[in-house]
Order: sequence, then structure tokens, then C-alpha cells
Amino acid sequence: RRLARMNITLQLFGRFRDFADAPELHLEFPGVTTTAEFRAAFEAWARAHWPDAAIALLQASAIATDTTLLHPRTPLPADGRLALLPPVSGG
Repeated sequence: RRLARMNITLQLFGRFRDFADAPELHLEFPGVTTTAEFRAAFEAWARAHWPDAAIALLQASAIATDTTLLHPRTPLPADGRLALLPPVSGG
């Protein structure tokens, strides 16, 4: 059985833009269908491509669509467009 390919366009915000050359990443994670599965796959990707400081930030960040924060069991949107939102501190 072949795993379905999920093409993800991940918009980066805040400090995450310091870790990438562009404001979006284009990724493919076969078999990933929920937010929790995406988070685990993306964390593995980030460990291989980003500095250690990004991992703690990633673990504290939210994953969203253009309009909704996604919970771990939420299915990924069919269009594969996600946003990675770091925690915000105000002053």
C-alpha cells in the first residue's frame, strides 16, 4: 500500500524567518494526515536543517491555517497550506 503524499506549504512567521531563506517552506511528508503527524514529521525535518534553538521554539509554537488554529487530531487542510506561529510576547 502506498502512502498518500501530502504536499505542505508552510508559512513562517516571527523568529522562524531567521532559520529559512524564504518566508515559506515547500515540504512533502508521505502518510501525514493530522496536525500531530505533521508536527512530528516537521520536527524531525527541523532537527536536520535548523539549529537547536529552533526546536524549543517549534515545540512552543502553534500550527494554523489562514483562519484557524489546529489541534493535534485535526486533519490537515486539503490544500496543504499551513502557518507556523511562534509564541508572542507583548510589552
